[in-house]
Amino acid sequence: MGSWDIGPFDNDTAADFAGDLDEAALEEREAMIRGVLKRAAGPPDFLGIDDGERAVGAAALVVAQHSDCDPPCSNYGPSESLPELPADLRMLAVDALDQVVSNRSELAELWAEAANWSKWRQDITRLRDVLDPPIPPQEDALFEI
Repeated sequence: MGSWDIGPFDNDTAADFAGDLDEAALEEREAMIRGVLKRAAGPPDFLGIDDGERAVGAAALVVAQHSDCDPPCSNYGPSESLPELPADLRMLAVDALDQVVSNRSELAELWAEAANWSKWRQDITRLRDVLDPPIPPQEDALFEI
């Protein structure tokens, strides 16, 4: 794994994906992001490390367009602008991130062996929570039956 840190683009594969996005025409970038997310979110087969690393980067790009969030992308993310990404990519990104941390993910297996596994996992959870915020626990019921 060519990783130097836990960020979404802090590995060779995701940094290369960012470079590919920069080289693509603006109108092709959404389809590239969608394709990466679909591959990762697809049928529950084994998710290879490269597809997992690209999916984390693609999900971070979807998160970056969320209005209440600081961009999670490092210096290794795309430097060219992205088109406005459609809302349906949010749930596709959630599904992809769920696969990335599943027991069918080579990336999760490799990170599980790393000293900073819990920090990586927290960052993935943070991305997911921006895309699909957890439902807060219910207070007492307004009406009792």
